[in-house]
Amino acid sequence: MSQPRFALDNAETRARKLPSPWAMFLSGFFKRPVMVGSIIASSKAQINAMLKVPDWAKVKLFVEYGPGVGTFSQAILDRLPADGTYIAIDTNPDFIDYLRIKFTDSRFIPVHGSAADVEKIIAEHGFEQADYVLSGLPFSTLPKGVAPAIAAATHRVLKTGGAFLVYQFRPKVRDFLEPHWDRIDYSIEWWNIPPSHNFFAWKD
Repeated sequence: MSQPRFALDNAETRARKLPSPWAMFLSGFFKRPVMVGSIIASSKAQINAMLKVPDWAKVKLFVEYGPGVGTFSQAILDRLPADGTYIAIDTNPDFIDYLRIKFTDSRFIPVHGSAADVEKIIAEHGFEQADYVLSGLPFSTLPKGVAPAIAAATHRVLKTGGAFLVYQFRPKVRDFLEPHWDRIDYSIEWWNIPPSHNFFAWKD
């Protein structure tokens, strides 16, 4: 595996200060605006709203699409069982490099890749299915064909009883979920800027 761009090969260089999350996030937004949902990080209320849904005691694999600079990452790790695994997939190599340095928890695996390839990615790490998948990817602005491919792959990769946890600033994502999921719970988190449309698509 190649060394992350910010990585340091010795203790002195690894101790060097990382770019701030805000600087990384802003840089990622301007490089790939259609792949970043917002330049404003999710609020604590929003994080709690999404992460209160999983039955954490039973989670073996939790997957996140578009982790960015890790807004949800520590909260996920705080809830994840000791024997659980958390795979975070992002198309931005700068974000992945940043996450590899920022989070040293052995349960955390940042992967540079596309969410549409989630089945292949988790298989490479010894898993067949995931318990839950979290996504803040902006489905309505993704390149043509990408959003339907991600939705289909996510439904296939989820275990029965698992859920696709999606937060968006537009409710259009429901159009991509309904072809695959019959049970979709919905809420709005008003204590977020802007308010977030939250969808919980359950695989029965």
